[in-house]
Amino acid sequence: MLATPTIRGAYDFREQREAEILDRIRQTFADKGFDGASMQDLARAAGMSVGNFYRYFPSKAAMVQAIVRRELAELEQNFAMVLGAPDPFVALRAGLHQRIEQDSRGCSEGTLWCEITAAAARKPEIAQIVLDMEHEITRYFILAFQRITGLCAEEAERRFEAHAILAVTLIKAVAMRGGHGFETGSNDLLALVKRMTDVLLNEVASARSIG
Repeated sequence: MLATPTIRGAYDFREQREAEILDRIRQTFADKGFDGASMQDLARAAGMSVGNFYRYFPSKAAMVQAIVRRELAELEQNFAMVLGAPDPFVALRAGLHQRIEQDSRGCSEGTLWCEITAAAARKPEIAQIVLDMEHEITRYFILAFQRITGLCAEEAERRFEAHAILAVTLIKAVAMRGGHGFETGSNDLLALVKRMTDVLLNEVASARSIG
């Protein structure tokens, strides 16, 4: 009975330590690139010896997996708020617009995802991690669409999986463009992306009256 809290406590400590390390090395990844940042560079940025660093992250793929895990945990919370909102359509639209504006301003997050996406084109293990992440985010969108329309899970997926994939693609594109330093701000491109997401969401919401 006493062993479980001890094990859980050790696990929580490791997760917290991994999060601290990731926060310290993200900028190094963004500055030097996925391939350009050596394990020595990353260990130095984390303030650790290389040997100790390897205890937490034995490979760059392990780092990407941890970064993705954190991103999904945050997104899961965001979508939980959408699902629990009095009007999930309004909540999802507001959340998407906010994310688009945030990602369009240019930041190290966008640069990091540019590097990870480029690495995925060369490294099958990274590609699989990114693909699994996009599938999970697509699933979140379909759950939100199901909540908005009142359709059953199978029908929501059949009718709106393409809409979910497009939403993921748009957000990813905005983040990567911002990561390259092409800030969209509140210009015509940013407004167009928002209109495209509105068209997408309006098509989903129309199923409420005909579904």
